[in-house]
Formats: sequence, C-alpha cells, structure tokens
Amino acid sequence: MIFRILEDQFAQRAREAKDADRRFMELALALGRRGQGRTWPNPAVGAVIVKDGVIVGRGWTQPGGRPHGEPEALRRAGEAARGATLYVTLEPCSHFGKSPPCADAVIAAGIKRVVAAIEDPNPEVAGQGHARLRGAGIAVEVGLCAAAAAYDHAGHFRRIRDKRPHVILKLAVSPDGKIGAAGGKPLAITGEAVRDRVHLLRAQSDAILVGIGTVLADDPLLTCRLPGMAARSPVRVVLDQSLRIPASSRLVRSARETPLWVVGSELAEAAAATRLGAAGAQMLRVPPGSASGLDLPAVLQALAEKGITRLMVEGGSRIAASFVAADLVDEIWLFRGAEAVGEGGVDALDALPLSKITQSPAHKVHASDTYGKDTLTIYERA
Repeated sequence: MIFRILEDQFAQRAREAKDADRRFMELALALGRRGQGRTWPNPAVGAVIVKDGVIVGRGWTQPGGRPHGEPEALRRAGEAARGATLYVTLEPCSHFGKSPPCADAVIAAGIKRVVAAIEDPNPEVAGQGHARLRGAGIAVEVGLCAAAAAYDHAGHFRRIRDKRPHVILKLAVSPDGKIGAAGGKPLAITGEAVRDRVHLLRAQSDAILVGIGTVLADDPLLTCRLPGMAARSPVRVVLDQSLRIPASSRLVRSARETPLWVVGSELAEAAAATRLGAAGAQMLRVPPGSASGLDLPAVLQALAEKGITRLMVEGGSRIAASFVAADLVDEIWLFRGAEAVGEGGVDALDALPLSKITQSPAHKVHASDTYGKDTLTIYERA
C-alpha cells in the first residue's frame, strides 16, 4: 500500500512539473510575440528563467534584433540564474554574428536546465546550440509547445528555408464575397474593432505590401495608428512596375518618417527612380512578370535579402489574386463583415473564387474569433 501511495505522489509531482513547464513556456511565447515586427532579420525569441518555481528573469529579442531574448533574460536574472531553468522559444544560437553565441551566455550564467520549444533550422545553428549546452553538462529538453513556436517563428523559418518572407494575406470581405462597392466607392466592410486588430497585425509585421492600384485609388498611409504605436509601423512596400507612384502621395511624403520601399521593373525609367530616392524612398528592381506586372517570387526574394521575415499583403483584389494564384500565401486572415455589398461590388480575389482559399486543401483553419458582428478566420498552410 505504501508503495502505491508513493507512486501516486510521484506521478502527481510529475504532472505538476509538466504543467509548470507548459505555463512558463507559454509565457516565453507571449513575451516573444512582443518583438514581432521589430526584430527582423532576427527571430523574435522569448525567454523565461525560473528558479525553485519562481520567475527570476524574463526577456525577448529587442528592436533591431539585439540583444537576443536569452541574454536579455539573463541580464535581468543576474546571479539568480545560477542553477535555474531557462525556457526559450527557439534554440539558443551557437555562432558568432553581430552578437556572441547565446549558448555561451547560458553556460556562463550557470543555467542547469534548458527547455527549448523548437530547434533553429538556420544552418549556422541547427542543433549545434543544444549540443553545446549538453556538452557543458546542461540538461536540454526540446519540443514543448513546438507547434506554437513554429507558428510564431514561421517568418524566420520561411526565410531560412525558402529564401522569402512568410506571407500573410489580409482580406476583409462581405457575406457575398466583396471587398468594395461598385465603382470603387469607399466602403467599410467591417467595424472599428476589426480595424484595430488589423493595425495590430501591421505592428506585428516586418513589412506591408500593396500594389500601385491601391495607392492611386486610396492614397493610403499604411502605418499603425493605434495609440502610442506609431513607431511600430512596418516598412511600406509598393509594387509599381513603371514607378507611377505620385510624389504627392502620402506614402512618398512620409517616406523619411516611415520606410517606403518601391519595387519596380528593371526596365523602369531611371529618372523616376532618382525622384523617389530623393524623396526618401528606397528602390528595389526585379524582373517584369505577368499578372501583377512583376515577378512575385523575385519580389519576395528581394525582400528576404533585405531581412524581411513577415510580410503582410493588404493590396487590392488583383494583388491578392496574384499571390494566391502563385501559391505564395502562407497564412490568410479572412475578416467577414455582416452586410452584403450587392451586385457590382469588387470581388475579393478578382477572377478567382473566394473558395480558392476557404476550401483549398493547401490551407487549414488555424484559429477563429469574433469582433461584434464581424468574424475572423485564420488559415495556415496544411
């Protein structure tokens, strides 16, 4: 009987320890998300240091990608890190870049156990960070909350593996599949709560992309307009094959305050590029393509080369359809309003049916939410 009681007690303690590990890792993930949109080209890593069940340090990757999340947490923990457990959302790096290896900092701090959500696919890391920690006598466990970490670090993974950013397509559609009224008249498909959520998504993105058609029709600013978050505005990217963007547009006029990158054809006039450069915009040249006027894979490769990992596509129906048709959309944020637009409205995906994404075997539902009468469904690659 006494052995059965002891077994039950050990099992209970094991369950409690496992639950505690999950809670601390979920906190690390939440901390990491604070850096999304601000750490490129580095991943937004979250870290929590725990000793005797008490959090003694926490950190996340800082703007510009440095310091990394682990050194930030170690700095806050100080001497309390010795003998503690580190929960981290991505394998600590093991190479010298612009900062020393995080794995070395973890070893020097006297951490005795590391719980990492997922291995870093970067060839310069790829298990070497974990191996270095184990070689120093640190217990390393990998895989807790791995799916959540893979979702949060999708931009980093996509850039490493495919040499392009993780593409998030945002659409706001009416029940009858429209994104605008006939004749291009301004129309609010969704309410204020959705607009606030979209601005938060902008803040969590490295860059936001539209086509020249949207610029000419709407003269957007494409910044994050949530209170106190103007500095979190993403890089604004405009696909503009012939460099038609007006110097009087709000995008060009604000180019010195919030970065503006104009992607034009290699054949575009040099004078137009010079004019945009003088206004503070950066020029990216890519080969001409078909539907969008530019080679979309080349566009994404150019953005990745500049460090972009998370790209939000918020263009019109033609741009959205071009990305969908080229199978370049990794995640879809589909907001649905409550009121139909009616005949003559602008279709969400130009000539493509909306079912191309909602019923596609290439994507599955990741999450859903409601905002008053409006709904959100997030799809991710299956």
